[in-house]
Amino acid sequence: MAFPKFEIKKSSNSKFYFNLRSKGNGEIIATSEMYNSKQSCKDGIAAVKRDAPDAEIDDTIL
Repeated sequence: MAFPKFEIKKSSNSKFYFNLRSKGNGEIIATSEMYNSKQSCKDGIAAVKRDAPDAEIDDTIL
């Protein structure tokens, strides 16, 4: 199994979501929201791939 990897899953309520597994040890490092369709889930993956490299960190913990 190659990592990093996005895995599309289907929940018990028939909604779709994805897990992102890490490159180093393959552990889940992120889980998405629930999507009504598989295509919407794939679009969510594409958004993460496109937008995450430029994401800033908003640390609001005092």
